[in-house]
Amino acid sequence: MPPSDRDLERNRFAARASRYARVGVNVGGVAARIAGSQLLGRATGRADRAADLRAALGGLKGPIMKVAQLLATIPDALPPEYAEELSQLQSDAPPMGYAFVKRRMAAELGPDWQAKFGSFEKEPAAAASLGQVHRATSRGGELLAVKLQYPDMASAVEADLAQLSLLFDLRRRFDSAIDTSEIVEEIGARIREELDYRREAKHAALYGVMLADTSEVRVPGVWNELSTGRLLTLNWLEGRRLLVHKEAPLEIRNRLAVAMFKAWWRPFSRHGVIHGDPHLGNYAAFDEGGEPQGVNLLDYGCIRIFPPAFVGGVVDLYEGLRDGDDARVVHAYETWGFRGLKRELIDVLNIWARFIYGPLLDDRVRTIADGVSPGAYGRAEAFRVHQELKRKGPIRIPREFVFMDRAAIGLGGVFLHLKAELNFRHLFEEAIADFTVERVEARQAEAMAEAGLAP
Repeated sequence: MPPSDRDLERNRFAARASRYARVGVNVGGVAARIAGSQLLGRATGRADRAADLRAALGGLKGPIMKVAQLLATIPDALPPEYAEELSQLQSDAPPMGYAFVKRRMAAELGPDWQAKFGSFEKEPAAAASLGQVHRATSRGGELLAVKLQYPDMASAVEADLAQLSLLFDLRRRFDSAIDTSEIVEEIGARIREELDYRREAKHAALYGVMLADTSEVRVPGVWNELSTGRLLTLNWLEGRRLLVHKEAPLEIRNRLAVAMFKAWWRPFSRHGVIHGDPHLGNYAAFDEGGEPQGVNLLDYGCIRIFPPAFVGGVVDLYEGLRDGDDARVVHAYETWGFRGLKRELIDVLNIWARFIYGPLLDDRVRTIADGVSPGAYGRAEAFRVHQELKRKGPIRIPREFVFMDRAAIGLGGVFLHLKAELNFRHLFEEAIADFTVERVEARQAEAMAEAGLAP
């Protein structure tokens, strides 16, 4: 049996129990204080409890950190005090030592794994919540990025998601304005997918297909023969962090922002696929002729593939808001899975919709939002929506809505970091120029088949 087929780490009870105990001591203590004082849904004292939770999570590594950061960027998943605290968490994990790396690589590629590379750097180039990346070269000399998953991540994910459910149970007890059950399900599904590096390899291949004609965006090639379920090898793409260019001339910052817009909106509007984690660390700017010309997409773990009808809802909402067509707006919400909508709830949802779609409806050159820091983008609007729902709700957030919303906020934050000034309406109209649900369905099926993904 090949080494990659011996799955000795799949959600082991002993590893899960050990992780649950370590995380539970930290998170459970905070949860008990929150429950005892019934402060999660009140303003008084929430800042202290939020700081307690951040401190509890700050000493932990692994999936719980990724979960916490996801929650901090999903609008209204948490009270604002909690979102603010958790957004400051850093997910960098201490790297595995080289002796450990060698054992992990042998388990994935066999004892002769080193002979399959031209070179392999002992020190990782990056370490994050689920794994670490090493620079390497192929036997033919091509630069490679080799991502190796930490041990027992399946068990750690299940234990950490159990703690997530505990925190959300507390929220529902003290604040029922928004039913967050679908948020929990969606986060769990996406985190579990991120553990499957074979699927991530297919995601990278999918993006290679979808963006093949977009010169401003580069996608690394996949080395399937050097990849397994917990090992992913891609071409190394040279580039510099986007924030290196935040004080560059406006022309350069706008060029990078346009590349980011196309990297996100073209796959969605044409194929119904989004990159659900528009974190600055997942992108780098590539140079040509001595200047930045576009962006490299570096990570493909958090990818969301939508039914084509969902994309139709996005276009319907845009055109309904643009044209003042209330029936089309309601149809969009219903397409996304919102149920039992009354006029007053529709008005509340429209507060958020007009914020998200505002730059796309405004036919002029502008920033994505004036006078707002990247970390605060969308937070005031989410708070306003929540306050309204306390009076007019509750409402259940459909799971497919979760990462769409999160990604839109993350992308807006990138535009704010770059201080880009663009006509976002022109860019969006270009992205949906030939849109029909039927075309999205056909393109999606063709691209997924080419990437080896099941429909």
